[in-house]
Amino acid sequence: MNLLYKPDWDETKERYRAFWAHEYFGRCALAVSAPLDNPPDGPPLPPRPATPYARWTDLDYAAACNDDHMRRTFYGGEAFPVWTVGYPGHTAIPAFLGCPTELDFDTGWWNPIVKGEGLAEEVLKLRVDRTCAWWRFTLEALRRAVRESAGRCIPSIGAFGGCGDTLAALRGTDRLLYDVVDRPDEVIAAEVYLMEMWCEVFDDFYRIVHEASEGSTCWFGFWSPGKTYAAQNDFSYMISPAMFRDLFLPIIERQTRFLDHTVYHVDGIEAFAHVPALCELPRLQAIQILPGAGKPSALHYLNTLKTVQKAGKNLQIYLSPEEVQPALEQLSARGLFISTWCRTEGEARALLANAARWSVDRG
Repeated sequence: MNLLYKPDWDETKERYRAFWAHEYFGRCALAVSAPLDNPPDGPPLPPRPATPYARWTDLDYAAACNDDHMRRTFYGGEAFPVWTVGYPGHTAIPAFLGCPTELDFDTGWWNPIVKGEGLAEEVLKLRVDRTCAWWRFTLEALRRAVRESAGRCIPSIGAFGGCGDTLAALRGTDRLLYDVVDRPDEVIAAEVYLMEMWCEVFDDFYRIVHEASEGSTCWFGFWSPGKTYAAQNDFSYMISPAMFRDLFLPIIERQTRFLDHTVYHVDGIEAFAHVPALCELPRLQAIQILPGAGKPSALHYLNTLKTVQKAGKNLQIYLSPEEVQPALEQLSARGLFISTWCRTEGEARALLANAARWSVDRG
């Protein structure tokens, strides 16, 4: 079924299926967006709500913002329109477990609640509170996303936690850095428990969105005909490869066995040290290499990019339009996913055509 804001959606889904299977379909995967040349008329955006809480919980405002953005945007190649309330942390597992969640107009954060010496003992007592306000809001938002998306776009399952990061939210990053040295067995026990909880939460949300999504998408913007999510462990930026392998890699492996399709979000150059370990995971299909704010383009780290490709994994990177050709001169287009943006619809369409000419399947 094609979509109002993505008229070639049926073709796009087939390219995603080929991408996940690591098949070459004539060019790299390329998600390119741009302002539409002739966007349809629509109502003006309502004023932003007066408080951060209202800004993130007013679903009428969210619907207006989603529609305004999507009807003005060209979604080329593997780009597609996604309906979401945003990801400041109010629809995530730490909030469901009782972490006080603070919001501002742009983002949000949690305050830790696991403060005693018995890390695993405290974590294993925690339960998702399916009566709490944030859980009830999240289900309402997902159902609204499904209704709003019908025939127009794809509802996001959200961003609700990851290996290591949920525990860091519950414990506090500084305290967890001591824990990984002082009580590694307790960290592992807590992580095993939290990942099983994550899988249960995913299933709760997936039951709401999967039919409207024809599968699923999440905060990452990849689509899958089954269960997909972007695994991550931003906490790993601060630990050694050996510690990452011992404490967290088995938990990530569990997540990949639960999902049909997984991309791992490697965020920041210090986390690049974990790429060899990630490449060993048999059910991890794709790895994103993201240098981080203030760092050079991903192409500056060509050895890391080629490590991913040599391991037979799909690779995702963000590039400027001008970097697409140099990337395709140095990397195999098989399994390569480039996300970019253009100033005009015409430039985006030209880039898609050129990418097909520049792409080479290097195995």
